[in-house]
Amino acid sequence: MENDRIARAARVLAVEASAIEGLRRKVDARFGKAVDLLKAAQGKIVVTGMGKSGLIARKIASTMASTGTPAFFLHSADGIHGDLGMVRRGDVVIALSNSGETEEIVRLLPVFQRMGLPVIALTGKPDSTLGRYADVVLDVGVPEEACPMGLAPTASTTAALAMGDALAVVLFEEKGFSEEDFARLHPGGALGRRLQTVADLMHTGDAIPMVASETPLKDALFVISAKRLGVTGVVDGEGNLAGVITDGDVRRATAAGVDLFKTTAREVMSASPKRIGAAELAAAALRKMEEYSITSLFVFDAGSPMKPIGIVHIHDLLKAGVG
Repeated sequence: MENDRIARAARVLAVEASAIEGLRRKVDARFGKAVDLLKAAQGKIVVTGMGKSGLIARKIASTMASTGTPAFFLHSADGIHGDLGMVRRGDVVIALSNSGETEEIVRLLPVFQRMGLPVIALTGKPDSTLGRYADVVLDVGVPEEACPMGLAPTASTTAALAMGDALAVVLFEEKGFSEEDFARLHPGGALGRRLQTVADLMHTGDAIPMVASETPLKDALFVISAKRLGVTGVVDGEGNLAGVITDGDVRRATAAGVDLFKTTAREVMSASPKRIGAAELAAAALRKMEEYSITSLFVFDAGSPMKPIGIVHIHDLLKAGVG
């Protein structure tokens, strides 16, 4: 029994993998035309479908929206019963129907045509009604379904989803969508925590430990203790960061017999401290700390690369779930 289950599961996966592999041979100039239509959209991307294809359409719309392309899902049945009010001139339609003859989608096509909306069809039947109406047809047909009866949409929906992902990824790559853009659109959950920027977590203003280069070491030690970050920055007469002193530096200096009252911060500091930009991802700050075995980084912005605007500590990153 167990071996039989494993064999049947393996067959399903093999059929679906073969369906996706088969799409690679179908990607041609029509795919490029579809991407061009999506890039040129003056409005939103409207993704529509019914049943299982509707579920795939909803996911494609969500992927596009989360990667910088305004998109929404239009249930085809709701569309013919009033929800077409969400559609505007300048939109581009992606319509999913394996047969290309889904009644609700076919009834929407003349409306899209009257509104002048380009239609990209994801269908297994390029010569269907949907295929004939569409401006671009992407053939997502499969030789067989993974369902042994050939009835339940399985491999066909997998193929449609994969083609939708290909459109979304190529589109956001060509639009220059960055990690920072992704972070802006995903502020919540584990993904949002991983994509927080340094600016989101840094200490600013009076919370930044800072002393002048001629400050007595005893006073620098007081600042380190008071700010509770285990470090202080050392700035020159123009306010530029010249170095850093850690509590470990002070302990080592004391053990070496240095006079805390007569020694200045400049004499003990480590020059050329590691730093990071405020707009960089917090994960990048954590990687840099791990690389150099340090626990904090002073933060700068692009307009003032020498004057620190904040400090971020490894505890801040770990507490925020960055990793």
